[in-house]
Amino acid sequence: METTKLDLSNYRELLKQYLVKNDETALYEAEQFSKLSVKQNISPEEIIHVHIEALKELYPDLPREINDSLNFLLEAMISYGLALQEFQSLRIKQSELESEISVAASMQQTLLSTEKPEISGLDIGGISVPANIMNGDYYHYVKTKDTLGIALADVIGKGVPAALSMSMIRYSMDSFPESHREPSMILENLNRVVERNVDPSMFITMFYGSYNPKEETFSYASAGHEPGFYYHAEKDEFEDIEAKGLVLGATSNATYQQYCTHVKKGDCIILLTDGVTECRVGDRFVEREEILEVIKKNIHLPAQEVVDRVYQHFARLQDFHLRDDFTMILLRKEV
Repeated sequence: METTKLDLSNYRELLKQYLVKNDETALYEAEQFSKLSVKQNISPEEIIHVHIEALKELYPDLPREINDSLNFLLEAMISYGLALQEFQSLRIKQSELESEISVAASMQQTLLSTEKPEISGLDIGGISVPANIMNGDYYHYVKTKDTLGIALADVIGKGVPAALSMSMIRYSMDSFPESHREPSMILENLNRVVERNVDPSMFITMFYGSYNPKEETFSYASAGHEPGFYYHAEKDEFEDIEAKGLVLGATSNATYQQYCTHVKKGDCIILLTDGVTECRVGDRFVEREEILEVIKKNIHLPAQEVVDRVYQHFARLQDFHLRDDFTMILLRKEV
């Protein structure tokens, strides 16, 4: 690296002014000298070298031990200078990478954005907050002529590969015809897509549900996804929404069992990812019962306010440092 040569005579005068006259103004001038040296990309070892030469001119008969110690310092600064250059290079590369990831995160938000539909008699709330810049969770509403589809997925693995996988899931799902919108068929088709196109080390859990307003039913299937909750308004009780199935991509010929439940007025369907159920406070995992207590406390509110308050509660418990992506959807059949 090309540098500007230091003025030895000027530095020597500053050093003499401080050592001989003990003039404090020399310290200020030395500080300005250092700032100028940084601007001129002068390495630490060059400053040490100039210091040694100036000291030798002022005191030609330096003891051998002092002279050797200065040479030792010079060698140490040479290594320090090389390490500093490497560190600065890595910082530049890190900054470039962070900029690229920021652009990728913005693109992910655009590609995976979903609009909350307006369904008569149904109150919908949804929230998805990434633990890092990129979101490994994904949710999507699919409105058809007769039904509302709700997709909720979680990539086992984070970062840019997870975001790309989610984009593939989104656009594959949108390409399926309406005749193939049954939850079990959706998961079987997506499983083949994932098995063929996603790295074998990466798996995706997914829940797909379909609400039919006319029949007042909720059909669903799961690919190894976190069980949700069903709230019975009449009994003021919760039960797990259990559904078995292999994670997407585990094998090419996986099949998925479809379940169906009748939805009564005031009842709620709560879907979530493991970032909710595996929330940690210190070394302790939050129990599902604690999650239900928070939901129950707010269940009388509009659906969007419920999921917002549940997120705020558990975010505060973690000092707003999420360990995993937090995603929750709540559907309520209005009275």
